[in-house]
Amino acid sequence: MKLAILGGGGFRVPLVHGAVLDQMGPEDGTRIDEIWLHDVSSERLDTMVRVLRGQVAGRPGAPSLHATISLPEAVAGADFVFSAIRVSGLEGRCCDERVALDMGLLGQETTGAGGLIYGLRTLPEAMRIARVVAEEAPGAWVINFTNPAGMITQAMQQVLGPRVIGICDSPIGLGRRAAQALGLDPAATRFGYSGLNHLGWLQSLTVQGRDVLPDLLARPDLLKGTEEGRLFGPEWLGMLGAIPNEYLYYYYFNRDAVAAIRGAAETRGEYLRRTQAQFYRDAAASDDPYRVWVEAHHGRDASYMAEARAEGEERDEADMAAGGYEGVAVAIMRAISAGERASIILNVRNGSALAGLPADAVVEVPCVVDGSGPVPLEPEQLTGHMLGLAATVKECEMGIISAAERGSEAEAIRALAIHPLVDSVTSAKKLLAGYRAAVPEVEAVFSGR
Repeated sequence: MKLAILGGGGFRVPLVHGAVLDQMGPEDGTRIDEIWLHDVSSERLDTMVRVLRGQVAGRPGAPSLHATISLPEAVAGADFVFSAIRVSGLEGRCCDERVALDMGLLGQETTGAGGLIYGLRTLPEAMRIARVVAEEAPGAWVINFTNPAGMITQAMQQVLGPRVIGICDSPIGLGRRAAQALGLDPAATRFGYSGLNHLGWLQSLTVQGRDVLPDLLARPDLLKGTEEGRLFGPEWLGMLGAIPNEYLYYYYFNRDAVAAIRGAAETRGEYLRRTQAQFYRDAAASDDPYRVWVEAHHGRDASYMAEARAEGEERDEADMAAGGYEGVAVAIMRAISAGERASIILNVRNGSALAGLPADAVVEVPCVVDGSGPVPLEPEQLTGHMLGLAATVKECEMGIISAAERGSEAEAIRALAIHPLVDSVTSAKKLLAGYRAAVPEVEAVFSGR
């Protein structure tokens, strides 16, 4: 089988490559024979090929490795296409953050104004990719990790239908940590999680037919041992009666987050821009670029969501080692290629899964995946403020999709203005003007360039 990795010169590609090496084997018909990397930068591709060759050193039978700047060549005849692109690069991410922060609003990659603008400028390229895949590999499954994952997946489904699946490691990590806090085996526990990408809640944790989440919520001592307990505080989790996705910190503690980010020496995007540039320089000059990558990756993961942690608090080592989106991607590929049934939380078309959200909306819910692809299981329904927040944010996402398709400034302003973390028509207009001036790819959406 052929796997194409779009954004193949990106920093996190070795995670996917390593998971494929470890889990896709010939004994059960899931073997990946060839991997094609695609990127717009031949320099990044050259460096990443050297990193991956170091990763497979001493491992016989590894897939053949190819690199190309031609998208049609990369995806032609592929069985699976993994998409993790970043339109405008980290320079664009820094602008996403700073334009909002300069107005006193949250500047973050996927949440709030920054996330909507990231989606706006990414959608034209995502749709181009979808059309090329439809032409060159109509039988391929597209596994989308390009952020904002729910919005991008929903748009690409307009071309490729349900063969586009959005993935994220946050919900599975949340469920795993909750189960382990109670001393339970995560594999034997059902995670009652539902919502949108980066906006969902764990509302139940079921073992042998019994919901044990109330037991965990009643134990502040156990909650404090989890990432979410430290992030939100046991008292707030008890008030909610659920455990939110970590990205909901930016909603529930918005002023705290904005103050912390504005008070830091650099934003997350600026940190990544600096350290990632250093990685590519060091790897290009090293005789062991894979070792350079391992060291850089550890530092990058350890600093994740640092603005939400107390001073001096370090990220949990077990959480960092638990495996991320690459494990989700490989689980999907194994389930589809071998016909195995696997239960995974994914971003898929809603249909009738979550009441109160449009049928064509992409939602994040538990699914069963087999050779026919994913099918949503009966999820925990959203009610009250959870449903209201999810419905509003989904309307913003759909407005941005329409704005990108039509080149409509009015629809983009409306989507920004009704977002709960902007909540101002005047601010929305200033935000869009600022982003258009700072990021050429945003201006191109409206000018047609």
